[in-house]
This record gives sequence, structure tokens and C-alpha cells, in this order.
Amino acid sequence: MSDAGEEAVVRRWRDLLACYSTVSCALDRALQDAHGIGMSEFEALDRLVDATCEQRRMHDLAGDMYLSQSALSRTVARLERAGLVGRTMCADDRRAIFVTLTEAGRERHAQARRTQRAVLAEHLAPEPEPARAGA
Repeated sequence: MSDAGEEAVVRRWRDLLACYSTVSCALDRALQDAHGIGMSEFEALDRLVDATCEQRRMHDLAGDMYLSQSALSRTVARLERAGLVGRTMCADDRRAIFVTLTEAGRERHAQARRTQRAVLAEHLAPEPEPARAGA
């Protein structure tokens, strides 16, 4: 890779990081202010709502998210304390833990989803195309 190509890749990477930082900070602030949950808690609720079954294994949920297993454990513990999810041990495999969305969790997610989508639209909406001459 040429020096110019390398610099372009690094510049794109830094632009991506700056975008992520801006959007995640705005999202975390908006969700916390309006719904009392952070971005990680929302993401866990969102993944549970999107699941095709009523409960998910913690291991599977961790695989879908950007959190480490221990960070996800802390996130799920906060959601559980708030009554938004429940945790149960798997009867067949004592190492496995299931996470289940509660009705309160489903309601909080529905409310927070509007906030999340509004923040994403504000920061990630496609740029309008420039007007064409003669149009």
C-alpha cells in the first residue's frame, strides 16, 4: 500500500471513530435523560425484542453485541434490577443463563426505540443530493 493509500485508510478509520463517538454519546445522553437507560441497556433490550424466541442465552446475546461477556453481565444485572429483564439458569446446562424480556422491558424498549431512531436519523441521515442545474 502506498503512503497516500495508507494515509487515506487511516483518515477514514479516524472519521469512522469520530462519527461513532459523536453518535454514541448523543444516543447515550438522550436515552438516559428520557428513559433512564444507557445505550448498552437499550441495545440489549433491542436484541431481546428482535429475538424470535421469548428468551436468549447470555452467551448468544454477547455474540450479537459489542460488549464483553463481563460488561454484558453488568448490563443485564442493571436491567434485571430495573425489572426490565429476568435471568434464569438452564435446567440442562447449569453454566447457561437465559435472559427473558419482561412486559416492563418491552414497554420501556418501545418508548426508547423512538428516541434511539430519532438520534440515529439526526446524525446518520443521508446527505441530501445537490440540486442539478436545469432541474
